[in-house]
Amino acid sequence: MLFCNIDILDENLEHKTGMFVGTEGDTIAYVGTDDPRITNPELAKRFGDVYDGTGKLLMSAFYNTHAHTPMTLLRGYAENQPLQQWLNDTVWPFEAKIDADRRDHYWGCLLAETEMIRYGIISYTDMYFGTIDRCKATLDAGMKANHTDGGTMCFVEKDYDTLPVAAVNRQLFEEYDGAGDGRVKIDMCIHGEYTTPEGMVRRVAEEAQKHHANVHLHLSETKSEHEECKQRHNGMTPAAWFEHCGVFDNPTTAAHCVWVDDDDIAILAKHGVSVSLNPASNMKLASGFAPVQKMIDGGVNCTIGTDGMASNNTHNILQSAYLLACSQKGNALDPTVIAPIDLLRMLTVNGAKAQGRPDCGVLAEGKKADLVVFDIDTPWMKPVYDFAVNLIYSANGADVVLTMCDGKVLYQDGDFKTIDVEKAASEVEWRVKDILAALDADKKAE
Repeated sequence: MLFCNIDILDENLEHKTGMFVGTEGDTIAYVGTDDPRITNPELAKRFGDVYDGTGKLLMSAFYNTHAHTPMTLLRGYAENQPLQQWLNDTVWPFEAKIDADRRDHYWGCLLAETEMIRYGIISYTDMYFGTIDRCKATLDAGMKANHTDGGTMCFVEKDYDTLPVAAVNRQLFEEYDGAGDGRVKIDMCIHGEYTTPEGMVRRVAEEAQKHHANVHLHLSETKSEHEECKQRHNGMTPAAWFEHCGVFDNPTTAAHCVWVDDDDIAILAKHGVSVSLNPASNMKLASGFAPVQKMIDGGVNCTIGTDGMASNNTHNILQSAYLLACSQKGNALDPTVIAPIDLLRMLTVNGAKAQGRPDCGVLAEGKKADLVVFDIDTPWMKPVYDFAVNLIYSANGADVVLTMCDGKVLYQDGDFKTIDVEKAASEVEWRVKDILAALDADKKAE
């Protein structure tokens, strides 16, 4: 596609006007002020369709670094509860009814992907079950994803090789790691310190090294998790304990990190751990506010996640960026913390780095054509003194008018190119009714 006369945020997220951007295959092949239809007609022909960029802004698409996609099935179900009650009394009983044989995970994931695509997300880091079906959904949707299977969550020490997840992970690495021309990557999962014993944690770290895979985990999400870990492990915080177990010898994405202290931040920076900040989930569950500016200042690669739809309710990642910006300023009583440009980096290049995608996350020649177009000819986007400010504080995910992944348009002007939205929604709705009926039957039987 050839984007013509369009505003862009370039590889440094600097605003430029009257630009031409051409994509060929899955790659950005041209970025410049000259119209290649005039200066190089043969090259322009290879770009294919022409897109009029008047009143539009083109930039790197977004990377969502922490999600539990099938939890679309629980959107609005588990409300007004603290984390442990939310998990034990509401979420886990519901999840026990999610049926892999019925492909519940596939349809829940596909509906989440529909929403992500609509809001400019082309890649996400996912932790859940039914992982083979989630990989299939990603491939069908045309997106990118780093998938992990949560089957290592076992509470008491068990032999990894005897668990179903061992066979699942073998199949995932053999059949899906690198699938879709590299769009799907398989990572290893540690749900958290409080759900995974040390032997299992060490084995997951070993498996990640064996497969040259990333690790995806929850870390210091709540104060109780953080403090109880110290009680269980001779004063070690979750960050210190995961380091002790060898987890951080692998590229790792640590979700939440709300209660990390200065020593923890130093550990994360030392090992190149990427942090996925989930402000909507953390505020909704009253978990607290992560020390984000300290992490940025300490050299930690900070990114943004939407989490599951039971703890956020929307994959509108620009809303999460807005919440992160405002909540950090309010909590610190300092209006200077978290610059808008830092938030745009979290959404783009930092997220791609966390996923191990060095050829993604920036608008530049030779990089993957993962792009999003915003309608900027709206009252709420005028005037413009700084586009980073407008995107974080004024724009909304609904302003996205085109989403492209690896050079393929997934969404344009209300038209989803790869997903039957009505079918995905109806498939989720009848599954939810069936699960609720089963839960109701269990209650009556008690």
